[in-house]
Amino acid sequence: MREAEARRFIEENTAPCAPPLLPEIRLRLATEVTPLWQATEAFLRTHGIEPPFWAFAWSGGQAIARLVLDRPELVRGKVVLDLASGSGLCAIAAARAGASRVVAVDTDPLAAVAITMNAEGAGVVVEAHVEDVLGEARLPAWAAEADVVLAGDVCYDAAMTRVVMPWLGARAGEGRAVLLGDPGRAYLPAEGIEEITRYRVPVIDDVEGTAEKCGLVYRVSLARGGASVA
Repeated sequence: MREAEARRFIEENTAPCAPPLLPEIRLRLATEVTPLWQATEAFLRTHGIEPPFWAFAWSGGQAIARLVLDRPELVRGKVVLDLASGSGLCAIAAARAGASRVVAVDTDPLAAVAITMNAEGAGVVVEAHVEDVLGEARLPAWAAEADVVLAGDVCYDAAMTRVVMPWLGARAGEGRAVLLGDPGRAYLPAEGIEEITRYRVPVIDDVEGTAEKCGLVYRVSLARGGASVA
């Protein structure tokens, strides 16, 4: 899908709205009144579209973004990498909080376009990359320069957790500040993380299966090894 087509698809299938915890930021998101909300897995597969994780403001990402806006000193003047960025919410919050450079990365090409559109709408600059940095032996230059790594809602299943937690731990071991946002999913490791804060996140879109989530933000300190996941 070309960028112009991707932009048109996003415009036609989402609506501008503010996540519950971030009234100051508007994103292109799927809602109950947008076509993407009604799209089936078969429809997405037929059209060659990955599951639209980028079209939802997940509670872990909302918690990171809220913390960054409330405590801008965490990112001010620093280079920030937003891993598995999705909608770009955490990246946009970091840019608004005064980061000197913000890079967002996701494996979904449609997410990269959504990140760019959302950043444009927010009046900030975010570099969007499509790449699987978790599978690379060496960090791309734009990732290696990061002072701060943000990772919202990346522990959504066992397989991903086994890969992403050692990667985040390695970045922490290199001296970077690594912030992980999660609503307390079952795959979150018990070691190598320290809770910083938590927020009550209203859920307005059914995808979390409840009316409210507790969005927690952790500092990752695990320098090597992996997460213990059943």
